[in-house]
Amino acid sequence: MKIEPRQAEAFLRKPDPRIRGVVIYGNDDGLIAERAIALAKTVCDDLKDPFRVIDIAGDTLKNDPARLADEFGAMSMLGGRRVIRVRPAGEESVAALENLVAAPAGDALIVVEGGNLSPRSGLRTLAETEACLAAMPCYMDNEAAIEGLVESAARAQGLAVEGDALQWIVERLGGDRGQTRSEIDKLLLYKAGDASKTVTLDDAIAVLGDTAAIGIDNVVAATFDGELVSLDRALDRVFAEGGHPVQLVRSLQRHADQLHLVSGHAAKGGNLEAAMFKARGLPRGGPVRQRFERHLRAWPLPRLGSALSAILDAEIDCKSTGLPDEAIARRLCLRLAQAARSAKARR
Repeated sequence: MKIEPRQAEAFLRKPDPRIRGVVIYGNDDGLIAERAIALAKTVCDDLKDPFRVIDIAGDTLKNDPARLADEFGAMSMLGGRRVIRVRPAGEESVAALENLVAAPAGDALIVVEGGNLSPRSGLRTLAETEACLAAMPCYMDNEAAIEGLVESAARAQGLAVEGDALQWIVERLGGDRGQTRSEIDKLLLYKAGDASKTVTLDDAIAVLGDTAAIGIDNVVAATFDGELVSLDRALDRVFAEGGHPVQLVRSLQRHADQLHLVSGHAAKGGNLEAAMFKARGLPRGGPVRQRFERHLRAWPLPRLGSALSAILDAEIDCKSTGLPDEAIARRLCLRLAQAARSAKARR
C-alpha cells in the first residue's frame, strides 16, 4: 500500500489497523525521523519504554531475518501494544519484512526508516504492494509546504505571521523538515510571552538572520555580478556554516524570477517602479536596490530565460541524480557567473 503525500497526515493521526509495518523513505531525513516518531507514538507515547519499544538495526535483520516476525508476535511483559523501530534499514531488511507478511498473528506495529530508496528498491516495492504493509515517501518540502508549516505552527501558539515575514522566513528555510522545524521552534520560543500576537519581519530577522542566510545573499550577488573570486569565497562560507544546497538553488531562482518579472514588464513599456513594487521583497532604496538594478541591466530577458532553465535543471538534479548536492549547486553558480562575466566583457 502506498500512502500518497496528501494522505500522510491523516494516516499518522490514525494508522490503518490492518497495517503491520510501515516503510518510511525519501531524501528528507528530518521528515523521515519526524514521521517515524509520530507513527510510533500512536502505539506508545514513551519511546524510551524498554518493554513496549524495541529498536533494531537493519544489519541485525540481515543475519536474523526471522526476528522481525518473532517480535511482531511477542507480547509485552507488562501489557500494552508494542512498537518495533527498524533503523537504518535498506535492502538487507527485505527478507525480514517478507517473514513479517507471512507471520500468522501479532499485534505490534513495525516502523521502518528506509532512507532514500530508489523505485527499484525491493524494500520499497514490497511495502507498496503488500496489503499489510505501507510505504510512506518523504521528500524535501517545497515553498508552499514550508509556508503551510510555518503558519500552522504559529497558529497552534495563537500567533499570526505578517506576509513579509512569512516570505522572508520561507526564503531562508531549506527543504529538510528537521531543520525547518528547529528554526520555526526557535522563532516561536522567541515570541513566547510577547504581548504582540503577530510575528513581524523584525522578529524573523532577529531570530533567523544567521550568517548562513546572509552568506547565501552574498552568493546570489556574486553569481549575478559575475565576480568569480567573491563567489568562491561566499560558497565556501555558506557550506562551511551548514547552508543547504537546495536552499541556495531556490534563492538563485527567486532572484532570477524577480529580475524576469521586472524586465518583462519594462520590455512591454510598463512602468519600472510599478514592476519593481510587484516583485515582492525588493527594498525601495539602498545597496540591495542598487544591486538589483545593476543585475537588470546585465541580464536581459533571453539570458534570464536560459538562467531559469539551468536553475530548474540543477534543482531536479539535486533531487533525482544521487550526485552530491553541493557540487551541483557550485557548478550552477559558476556557470551563471561565467555567463555574467562574459556578457560584461562584451559591453
